[in-house]
Amino acid sequence: MTVTYEPSFLRDYRGLFEEVRRRAEKQIRLLLQNPRHPSLRARKIEGYKDIYEARITEGYRMTYKMVGETFRLRRIGTHEIYRAP
Repeated sequence: MTVTYEPSFLRDYRGLFEEVRRRAEKQIRLLLQNPRHPSLRARKIEGYKDIYEARITEGYRMTYKMVGETFRLRRIGTHEIYRAP
């Protein structure tokens, strides 16, 4: 498994607090090792064919898309941004 980063993910990532960035890096490594690890709480996002969400911290999530054997990281940010209408 490999990972690629969308420009939107990199933009979001640069705006995060250092502590959240460290946790994100840990969770990305975990995603590559075991996408079904319980701490990721990974799930498919309703209403989207192939977009998934994984937990970074209690308040932060990242979204990704599977393309073959590659995790394409799309966005990262507070949990609330994914609940907005």
